[in-house]
Amino acid sequence: MAMSTSSSSLSSLSSLSLHTSPRLSLSPFTATTTSITKPKRPISLFLSSTSSSRPTTVIFNAAAADVETSFFDNEDPEFDGVFEPPEVPEGFVPPPSFDDESSETEDEIAAAYEELYGPAYSGVSVLGNDIYVMDSNVKKTGAFGKLKKEKIRDGFEERVVQVRRVTKVVKGGKQLHFRAIVVVGDKQGQVGVGVGKAKEVIGAVQKSAVNARRNIISVPMTKYLTFPHRSEGDYGAAKVMLRPASPGTGVIAGGSVRIVLEMAGVENALGKQLGSKNALNNARATVVGIQKMRQFSDVARERGIPMEELWK
Repeated sequence: MAMSTSSSSLSSLSSLSLHTSPRLSLSPFTATTTSITKPKRPISLFLSSTSSSRPTTVIFNAAAADVETSFFDNEDPEFDGVFEPPEVPEGFVPPPSFDDESSETEDEIAAAYEELYGPAYSGVSVLGNDIYVMDSNVKKTGAFGKLKKEKIRDGFEERVVQVRRVTKVVKGGKQLHFRAIVVVGDKQGQVGVGVGKAKEVIGAVQKSAVNARRNIISVPMTKYLTFPHRSEGDYGAAKVMLRPASPGTGVIAGGSVRIVLEMAGVENALGKQLGSKNALNNARATVVGIQKMRQFSDVARERGIPMEELWK
C-alpha cells in the first residue's frame, strides 16, 4: 500500500516538473519571434546576455499573442551629446541688464505702488488721490450691529446745547422721542443753530447737526473779534441783548447765547438774556440779533460816502 502511494506521488511530481523548452529558457535569445500562450496581463522581462553587454528586452503584449523582442544595438548609452542652441534671429536686440538701468527714486516707487494698490494709510498721496478712500470703504458698525455714520469733515465744529426727552400722545399710548439742539461753527465768522428729533439720542444729534448746517449765517466782526455795534434780537418770548467789548474782556454771556458766540469765533462781547430762559429760543434770538448787525464799510458803500463821515 505504501509503495503504491509513493509511486503515485512520484508520477504526479514528474508530471509537474519543468520542461526545458527553448521558448521559456533564460538562455540568450536570437532575433526571432516565437508564439506562446496569451498571458493574463503584460509582462516585461529584462534578460542579460553573456556574449554582449547590451540588454535584451522581451515584451509580452496582452493584446497580441506574439512575443516582440526589441534590440538597441545601434545606440550607445555612453554617448555624450552636444546641445546646439537655435540661431539668433536677424535684427535681434538683447534687453538691457537689470544692473545697467538707473535706480528708481522713492517718489517713483510710491507712485507705482499707489497706482497698483491705491493710496496708503500714511496720509500722503503721490498721485493726488483721496487718502480716506480706504476708510470710507470699511463698514463701521456701532451698538447692536447698526451701521455707524461718519462725521462730516467740512471744518465745522459741533456742540450740543440741550437734549430733552419729549413724548407724543397717540392712540394707544405715548411715543417717546429725544430732541437735541446743536450749534455748529468754524470759529471764523460762520455759525448755525439746528434742532432735530429722533427715537435715539445719537440720531437726534445727527439730525440737528444737519439742520444747523442748512442755517449757516455770517457774523460781522471787527479786527478785535468783537461786534461792530450794539444789537438786540428776539424770538418768541426770548429777548437777547448783545454789546461789543474791549480787547481782553472775553465772552460774558450765559446759556445758549455763550455757545453761539464762541462757535462763531467772537472773543470779546457782552450778552444778556432778557426774556424767556428757553435754550432754543435764546439761541435763535442770538442769531436774529447777529443778522441785524452790519459792517461800517457796507453802510458807507450803500450811502456813497467815505467811512470817516459816519461819525460826524
